[in-house]
Amino acid sequence: MELKPLILKFVKFGIVGASGMVVHLCVLYLCRDVLGINTFISNTLGFIVAATTNYILNRIWTFRSHDKQVGMEYMKFIIVSLIGLGINNGTLWLSGRMLPEWNADWRFYILWIFAVGVTTLWNFLGNMLFTFKQK
Repeated sequence: MELKPLILKFVKFGIVGASGMVVHLCVLYLCRDVLGINTFISNTLGFIVAATTNYILNRIWTFRSHDKQVGMEYMKFIIVSLIGLGINNGTLWLSGRMLPEWNADWRFYILWIFAVGVTTLWNFLGNMLFTFKQK
């Protein structure tokens, strides 16, 4: 694949990811800070809602997939995303252990943004090479 189309795909993936990050953050905030649900459960719920909207947008816009096996493609996307969630939660856990005073209040969200950044490259490559791999 040429570099320019790859960069364009990555930029589109980033835009979709940013919209998913907003969705994820809203669900996370609502569950964690408003409803008082456990941090990791709240993060997982945010992930589920954001992953579903990201799949739809990436299928239509980023990767322009026409695969008729939508259910199988969605499952592949979820597999890649679940590994990303593990990376995300692992990064949050590790960051919280290394910087315990950062695991409270607004500072938690700085760690969360860092964790999202750690997973972005994995998610892009996993989806490009596995989920939306051109046949």
